[in-house]
Amino acid sequence: MSNRAVLEVIALDAEDAVAAQAGGADRLEVVTDMAADGLTPAPKTVAEIRAAVDIPLRVMLRVADGFAVGDIDVLLERAREMRAEGAEEFVLGFLDQEGHVDLVAVERIVAELDGCRWTFHRAIDRAVDRDALRKHLAELPGLDTYLTAGSEKGVDEGIPTLLAEAERTASGQPGYEPQILVGGGLRLDHLPRLVAAGIDAFHIGGAARPAGWSGPVDVAAVREWRAALDG
Repeated sequence: MSNRAVLEVIALDAEDAVAAQAGGADRLEVVTDMAADGLTPAPKTVAEIRAAVDIPLRVMLRVADGFAVGDIDVLLERAREMRAEGAEEFVLGFLDQEGHVDLVAVERIVAELDGCRWTFHRAIDRAVDRDALRKHLAELPGLDTYLTAGSEKGVDEGIPTLLAEAERTASGQPGYEPQILVGGGLRLDHLPRLVAAGIDAFHIGGAARPAGWSGPVDVAAVREWRAALDG
């Protein structure tokens, strides 16, 4: 099992979560409002999903569209609410207006999470300097994953960056220890090159929903990804 690639699926509700787990997902990213690229879900939703499945779930901490932190006090309150509902893993990431990591905001939230594991999400794909961002975050407790397409435009454009970063991860460069979780326009035909480069974690949203975001996660669609990764 230890060599199995991680498949993370976006879940909006318990129905999604059950289907994702049945299809072979290893972990869920729990969000609401995909029109705004995924915001913090309601505590009730997190509780329902937690009760419905036994795979890990990572809860989005984001209160507004875009990559500015918004109201930090609201975010800290959301983090407390989610932990009270049993959430143990999170997703977050904020940039300032210049496109550098908003270290003050990230540090305050991470302090509130008190050792919980977390993903820095695709804000890295909008950063002016990805390498600097990683080095700034390198010492923060709990950071074990970067969700990235390698480019703001998606995986098609980002593959060269992903391959270069995978190489740095493999060689143990400072700031590159967290797992690379590839997502953002990811397709099945991207997998062979990424897997060959040693990338072992993949994130799907729309690809798990043949009917679009208005429809639920489809067990068969998730199973197809699971089979491709296991094959």
